[in-house]
Amino acid sequence: MKSQKLLSYTRRAITDYDMISPGDKIAIGISGGKDSLTLLYAMSKLKKFYPIPFEIEAITVDLGFKDFDTSRLKEYCESLGVNYTVCKTHIGEIVFDYRKEPNPCSLCSRMRKGALNDCAAELGCNKIAYAHHKDDVVDSFLMSMLYEGRIHTFSPVTHLEKSGVTLIRPLIYALEGEIRAFARANDLPVCKSPCPADGVTKRQESKDIIDELKVRVPDVKDRIFSSIEGAGIDGWSRH
Repeated sequence: MKSQKLLSYTRRAITDYDMISPGDKIAIGISGGKDSLTLLYAMSKLKKFYPIPFEIEAITVDLGFKDFDTSRLKEYCESLGVNYTVCKTHIGEIVFDYRKEPNPCSLCSRMRKGALNDCAAELGCNKIAYAHHKDDVVDSFLMSMLYEGRIHTFSPVTHLEKSGVTLIRPLIYALEGEIRAFARANDLPVCKSPCPADGVTKRQESKDIIDELKVRVPDVKDRIFSSIEGAGIDGWSRH
C-alpha cells in the first residue's frame, strides 16, 4: 500500500465518522507493532493538510517486560516531528507474576488502556486514536457472535463518560495485509511483542476462522464489514 492510499483511507474514516474537531489533541498509543506505527505515520502526515487543525502525541505504555527497548520508537517519532512519552508500569509483573492469570489478555488490556488514558490526560489530550483496522472490526464482530452470542463490534468513535476521553479508530478502512505491506515497504521500526501470551488469544482463533472462510469466499472480510456498516450497530452511522 502506498502512502497516498493510506492517507486516503485515514482521511475518509475521519470524515465519515466525524472523528476530529478543531483544536483536538490526540494521543496515539505506540506499542511497537506495525498497526500503531502506521497509524502514527498517517496521522502525522494528515495533520499537515487536513482542513481541521489538531495536534498529536505518541505514547508507549511500557508493561515492564525485560528487553523492551523504546529507542527506535523514539527515533521514529522524532523523524516525524511528534512528541513521544514512555509511560512505565508494572502491568506485566502484576498480570503474570503476581496474579498468575491463566487468561491474561483481558486484565492486561484493561490495565494497559487505563494507563494510556491516564497518561493521555496528563498530556492534555482529549482523544485517543487506536490502530484498529478492518480485520480487527471483522474479528471482533465474529468473536462477539461466537463467544458472547451477540451482534456487536467496537465503534469507529467511542466516548468514555467516566474519563471524558473520546476514542477514535482512523484505520478501519485499511486491511491488515495492506498495513503489513506498508510497514515493510517503509521500513517502520516494528518491535516483536514481548508478551508471553502473544499469538494465543481468542482474537487469533477468530483470525484463523476467517482465513478458513477466505478459501471459500475470498472477499469475506469486505462482505462482513459491509454487513456491519448496514446492520444498524450502535456507532456505525456515518455523518
